Amino acid sequence: MSQVIAQEQVRTFTQKPVEPEARGESNQKVYETKKTIFRFDQVVWYVLGVMEVLLAFRVVLKALGANSYSGFTSLIYSVTEPLAAPFRGIFGIFVSGNSVFDWTTVVAGIVYLCLAWGLVYLLDLIYPITPNDVNT
Repeated sequence: MSQVIAQEQVRTFTQKPVEPEARGESNQKVYETKKTIFRFDQVVWYVLGVMEVLLAFRVVLKALGANSYSGFTSLIYSVTEPLAAPFRGIFGIFVSGNSVFDWTTVVAGIVYLCLAWGLVYLLDLIYPITPNDVNT
């Protein structure tokens, strides 16, 4: 019996190491996705910044009693009116002489800040990224 075992051929198998196929997105695609989201975050903050500056001009011009027929003042009031209109009537307007303190504009600025922060935070929860992820 021992001869039968010795006579059997011992087979050895050599396998070439094979790397498993990646089952996700390529590194380039992940990078592009993160870069797009990062740019979107930057655009949201930029747009919010422009809106906040315009709303701040509106508050200051009204508080100082600026002439509403002046070109710049009229432009600021007409551009910011659609931004402040949804919040009209929440609080009253305080008038003292020519000066007007419009709480509507202040509330609008706070609400837009919260909306922008919430949108960016939601995207960061779904696709967490850091500025280092998108550096070239």
